[in-house]
Amino acid sequence: MPLTSDIVATYRGPGRVVRRLLDLGPREDRALMFVMAFCIVAFIAQLPSLARRAHIEGLELDMLMGGALMGTVIILPLFFYLLAFVSYGAARLVGGQGTSYGARLALFWALLSSTPLVLLNGLVGGFIGSGPALTLVGIGWFAVFLWFWLSGLSQAQRRQE
Repeated sequence: MPLTSDIVATYRGPGRVVRRLLDLGPREDRALMFVMAFCIVAFIAQLPSLARRAHIEGLELDMLMGGALMGTVIILPLFFYLLAFVSYGAARLVGGQGTSYGARLALFWALLSSTPLVLLNGLVGGFIGSGPALTLVGIGWFAVFLWFWLSGLSQAQRRQE
């Protein structure tokens, strides 16, 4: 299935999509592409709020964008790899039977499939700014992300027959 169809299908059943992706076989390039695509979209989602901040505070937009690019596209993927490793270890402690690749795929897919809400969060931050609306959208994104991640991690850590 195309990537966008998989993202839509994830909102109906995140565990099924992760299981299907795992059944395609371990491909680290696929997992890396998922996390990098999320990080690029997360960078793009920050641009409206960075432009707002630059305008209101009289800052250089280029400098803000450079810092955001460094943080989201260079440093954030490393953090997500570490988080996936920690989640794999935690899953093993509670009896998980999957692989570290499955834990990475579950996390990275959860991030990528939640990008529509990340983009919404960026638009709210750019057009409305800080406040209850931004907090509500952020909480909504985080809840959906956790649902996707835990459902996917549950599938990834099941014993395969």
